[in-house]
Amino acid sequence: MVSLTPIIIDGHPFTAVTVRLPKTTLLTVSNDQGYIMCGALDVALLNNVLADRKIVAGRAVGVKTIDQLLKAPLESVTKEAEALGIYTGMIGEEALLKMV
Repeated sequence: MVSLTPIIIDGHPFTAVTVRLPKTTLLTVSNDQGYIMCGALDVALLNNVLADRKIVAGRAVGVKTIDQLLKAPLESVTKEAEALGIYTGMIGEEALLKMV
């Protein structure tokens, strides 16, 4: 099942997506600038193989819901996210606000 939910953080719109798969759930919250995602995100791939795409993204591990993703510290972030002031350990919701 796929769930698409609009959410507002400090007056800014984002889209939350939950994809329920066998034995796992994929979680993302995004806007036009970038996104945060659950542990399935491969930050090294984005930084190395797809570097030319300049993807702004962060990864939180151990989260099972969108609410947990928003409140979790990011375990890793892309170089492009770092350029916006997003850093490892930053809470997901704070990182999203840097993408506005």
